[in-house]
Amino acid sequence: MSGDGDIDEGLYSRQLYVLGHEAMRRMKTADVLIAGMRGLGVEIAKDIVLAGVRSVTIQDEGVTQWADLSSQFYLRECDVGQNRAAASLTQLSQLNAYVKVSAHTGPLTDDLLAQFQVVVLTDCSLEKQHRFGDFCHSNGIKVIMGDSRGLCGQLFCDFGEEFEVTDADGETPISTTIDHISKANPGIVRCVDERRHGFENGGLVTFSEVRGMAELNSCGPVQVKVLGPYTFSICDTSGFSEYERGGVATEVKRSIQVTFEPFSKALLHPKMVMTDYGKQERHETLHLAFQALHVFTEAAGRLPQARDQADAETLLSMVRELNREAQLPGLDEDLVRQLSFSARGDLGPVNAFIGGLAAQEVMKACSGKFTPLQQWMYFDALECLPEEEEESPLTEEACAPRGTRYDGQVAVFGQDFQEKLARQKYFLVGAGAIGCELLKNFALIGLGSGEGGHITVTDMDSIERSNLNRQFLFRPQDIGRPKSEVAARAVVTMNPSVRITAHQNRVCPDSEPVYGHQFFSGLDGVAAGLDNVEARVYLDGRCVQHQKPMLEGGTLGAKGHTLVVVPHLTESYGLVKPASQNTFPLCTLKSFPYRIEHTLQWARDDFEGLFKQPAENMNQYLNDPSFLQRTLGRGEAEALEVLQGVSWSLGGERPRGWEDCVGWARRRWETLYTNDIQQLLHCFPPDQITSSGLPFWSGQKRCPHPLTFDSNSTTHVDYVTAAANLYAQTFGIEGTRDRAAVRRLLQRVQVPSFTPKSSVKIHTTDQEMETDRADVDTALLEDLKTRLSKPTQNKDGLRMHPAEFEKDDDTNFHMDFIVAASNLRAENYEIAPADRLKSKLIAGRIIPAIATVTAAVAGLMALELFKVVQGHRRMSSFRAAYINLAVQYCVLSEPLRAPPYWVAGKEYSLWSDFPVQGRCGDQEMTLRELFDLIKQKYNLEITGLFYGNSMLYSSGSNKERLELSVSDVVRTVTKAQIPQHQQVLELFPSFAEDEDCETVPPIRYHFRRSELGSASIREGQDRH
Repeated sequence: MSGDGDIDEGLYSRQLYVLGHEAMRRMKTADVLIAGMRGLGVEIAKDIVLAGVRSVTIQDEGVTQWADLSSQFYLRECDVGQNRAAASLTQLSQLNAYVKVSAHTGPLTDDLLAQFQVVVLTDCSLEKQHRFGDFCHSNGIKVIMGDSRGLCGQLFCDFGEEFEVTDADGETPISTTIDHISKANPGIVRCVDERRHGFENGGLVTFSEVRGMAELNSCGPVQVKVLGPYTFSICDTSGFSEYERGGVATEVKRSIQVTFEPFSKALLHPKMVMTDYGKQERHETLHLAFQALHVFTEAAGRLPQARDQADAETLLSMVRELNREAQLPGLDEDLVRQLSFSARGDLGPVNAFIGGLAAQEVMKACSGKFTPLQQWMYFDALECLPEEEEESPLTEEACAPRGTRYDGQVAVFGQDFQEKLARQKYFLVGAGAIGCELLKNFALIGLGSGEGGHITVTDMDSIERSNLNRQFLFRPQDIGRPKSEVAARAVVTMNPSVRITAHQNRVCPDSEPVYGHQFFSGLDGVAAGLDNVEARVYLDGRCVQHQKPMLEGGTLGAKGHTLVVVPHLTESYGLVKPASQNTFPLCTLKSFPYRIEHTLQWARDDFEGLFKQPAENMNQYLNDPSFLQRTLGRGEAEALEVLQGVSWSLGGERPRGWEDCVGWARRRWETLYTNDIQQLLHCFPPDQITSSGLPFWSGQKRCPHPLTFDSNSTTHVDYVTAAANLYAQTFGIEGTRDRAAVRRLLQRVQVPSFTPKSSVKIHTTDQEMETDRADVDTALLEDLKTRLSKPTQNKDGLRMHPAEFEKDDDTNFHMDFIVAASNLRAENYEIAPADRLKSKLIAGRIIPAIATVTAAVAGLMALELFKVVQGHRRMSSFRAAYINLAVQYCVLSEPLRAPPYWVAGKEYSLWSDFPVQGRCGDQEMTLRELFDLIKQKYNLEITGLFYGNSMLYSSGSNKERLELSVSDVVRTVTKAQIPQHQQVLELFPSFAEDEDCETVPPIRYHFRRSELGSASIREGQDRH
């Protein structure tokens, strides 16, 4: 345990960034009952156990059937005939040691429900929904009801007559830096012209760090009136002191009261939240259809038979009867028939989505965090059904049960599609949170489980403790093991038929010998469970190059998105967008910080500059004879900095033992937090006036003050202890955590006195810094070059140990250093400090995450997989999604079509290329033959040809290259060998017919036919 109270921050860190400590504390007192342990129930239970409530009781009277295995991932074939709750108990209990999980195999009763603060009802009859829903409302018990039938699902919430929401959206309160406050009635606040303040009329703000008009710092929340994007008015400030400088205005978030109607009343007058804005009438129809489905089941003692026309008409007549009172203007009768046809279906991806949303509502009910659903939500993914169903509809025979684990899926899509799923070859990149959820869905639907089918999963990371809160395939005993390996083993446990191979490779240019043309050519598709944009962009490019579909999804706190990339139809993920966050001007970080993000970035940069880069440079100098020459080629300023570090590590300043490391850390403290600040104030005194007559220290510029070292200060000693240990580690010296011993050593450290220098220049802009980089001490650089050119003796004794920053290991001093270094600098500039959790979030660039959102996103991705495998070609069949479960905002819409462009009057898109088979036996095509082929097949005359940044040919020159083979031309121009694994050269032409085209399709030149195996040649490709 660590951190706040008894909340295990090491386990819950990513979730804490979403919920906060107060919401987590409330959740830890909640007891939850989840009724029904089919696929939807177990999905909700999994997410809630991971979330960390006090207890979860799972209830189910029924026994496992074959059809349950299509979506219930904790049931095995050996469990058929056994009670579902009892069979699921062990696996659910292993998810979180802090949550008591128990099973109840008897019926639901009022006395049972009365023991819980939150009740979840799934797979429950309409009569029981009425009875228990109204009972819970009358007794102050929050109730969530969920159901899924085939490709359709519903969700209902009732949190009582009065429910307090402490934080409606979970967004970080807005803060803005103040430039001026007028002394008037009302006072006018002008913000620094950096970004819009973002406040709303009538909102409340508090003030802090205001100099002069200090009354505002202690007057409590003040209501604002927005005057403009950078100005707002507040209370009467005419009686306050005169404003001097500085200050921060921060939004105050207010709680809201929400009222719910009991189930019986809400059923008749439904308030509905839309998930797909093109389906409003469909979801109103579903509200009646689900009620009719209950009536049908009660009367017939069963659900409608799959694809049974008579049952569908019976259900439709029941819906029409209900509509006589409801009077829906647009009853969708075809939707009712489709629901009847597939109602016996039980699909893992649908349950993942509905279950993720339902579990988030449970967490809202327990914590009061985020806006709850009011009160109904419907979802359908009927566009997953075959597009050609109008001409060739599925039959009762095709969808009849076979007594297999896929019966719940066959009931929806038929046996032929199930066999097609089993033959798929898929590549999953990433076995983290989304990767684990995708693998669960893959196992349930049977992807890659048959002859010829296969899943390859790769992830270079190992399991850490913080992963266990949302990456549900991992257990505490797996910590330190490869994610992909453990995840693959867990998937085979869920479905022994799945054929899966685990790799530990990063997917990047360096791994193309493994994931090359032959690998991608053999795939049916790719799924991305990645956590950074650059990796997504690279994988997307490989999919476009090899014409493969890609399923992509991501999460950020309570938000998530999905994207499906379909060859020759949709746009792709695209190129890297310009980064805007986490990038600050260097002069701000170096001399003028005003936010805690600045001091944390400064501390992170200092970590790299002290404990990583110098050690790496030193080792390269010892191991690589070309290091010196390469360094000198990087520019004089950078070379001088690097070589000074190497020289210092070789010289007499190298520490001899632990005491030297403590001395170094103490002197480093003095330099950073005292001397550098004194030097800055020497150059820019507190009363400095600019040439325009304004105070220099105003607006964003905070006037700092130097610190005095105090061995009794925890933060001061924390810095020295962490810095000394990290410094010692780079030199292979043993350190200590004993702060008392560090304090004793500090008494013997000599700290030289400091006198500010007038010759030192402080840069106020990045442009000044860049200009002054040209002023290099060339004599010193030449001296270093001469000295370091000499052979070094005893290389093994000089090797260093670079520190690779790791945020989640609390034993390595990395975060100890970051927190202390940042907060000391914040103290210099009177910036509010950050605790360890917030510091880790910002400095570690952590993505806040929660299991509910991950499950929902993966479910939506898997639904798109159904469409891709079937070969859907209508844009209207596909969905891109954006969800925000904090406010129950779900937008599903068609993806964007790949934008066209034209070359010589003909239309192309990003999916277009000119495929060329460049070999015929042992003979490879010449450059001239390539040009002739393009002219013959596409009526385009090549006037220029590029390979990467290298120009292979330009009309009017390079004539001698025309008779060389294409690969020889590439080798000649690039002066490099083509990697042995590379089978395709991507060449970019320019054409005489349209010289000004900025975009043209690439020529994909296959020049190693013998290695292509059985990869098919696309339509239009020449077989030369």
